[in-house]
Amino acid sequence: MDNEFIERLSAEESRAEKYPAEKLALSKQVKCRLPRYYRYLKELLEKNSFRISSGKLAKLMGLTASQVRQDLNCFGGCGQQGYGYNVKHLFAEISEMLGVNEKFNAILIGAGNLGRAMADGSLFLSRGVNLIGVFDRDPAVIGKRAGKHTVYDAGKLEIFCRANRVDIAVLTLTSSGAEAMAERLVKLGVRGIWNFTSAEISEASLSALLDASEEKDASAGVCVQNVYLGDSLMQLCFSLRSLSDKKT
Repeated sequence: MDNEFIERLSAEESRAEKYPAEKLALSKQVKCRLPRYYRYLKELLEKNSFRISSGKLAKLMGLTASQVRQDLNCFGGCGQQGYGYNVKHLFAEISEMLGVNEKFNAILIGAGNLGRAMADGSLFLSRGVNLIGVFDRDPAVIGKRAGKHTVYDAGKLEIFCRANRVDIAVLTLTSSGAEAMAERLVKLGVRGIWNFTSAEISEASLSALLDASEEKDASAGVCVQNVYLGDSLMQLCFSLRSLSDKKT
């Protein structure tokens, strides 16, 4: 890396710190793309790539250069003509927006096949989340290893949550018990639910439950992400069937 580039990189970082660009409200579409920007920018930094044009970033992500510029301008990621974007600065900005630096703690409920696959923790650590406990109610599973963790008795969640700060609960248990478990966790102070069951967990219902409680931080609210892996497969099947229809 030549001295001129290092000087320009340092100057750009200083300029960004001294004159932060105005941030705009993010649309739902831009919010959904933020994790992708995070992933690609992280890969660029790992390859010692410290600047990139909107065109090259767009090509990597399968977007248009215009779309990339619009997205990055929403949160102050202004590039310079002839220089491009400061990858380090953009990555730091997006990391902050995504809460990577918050050091959130997570627990996993349900040590079945999916739960054990996620329990090694790499998925969490690479995104700034610390998996601190795995739970199940099955006596045949309790005490066994799941990734780097010993599976705890789900009946002792209250004790664990009082002794540890738990921000996120990952639900990989049976769908029949998912809603009751989510309500139980919210009452224990958990504010983020990442649901992998087929049950539809309502963010509004959990927030209402929290509002009705007497907890001091009830105004903090609840966030829910329902992830239906089967839906993605069905969308793929639909696309494949559409290809077949075009041939006939």
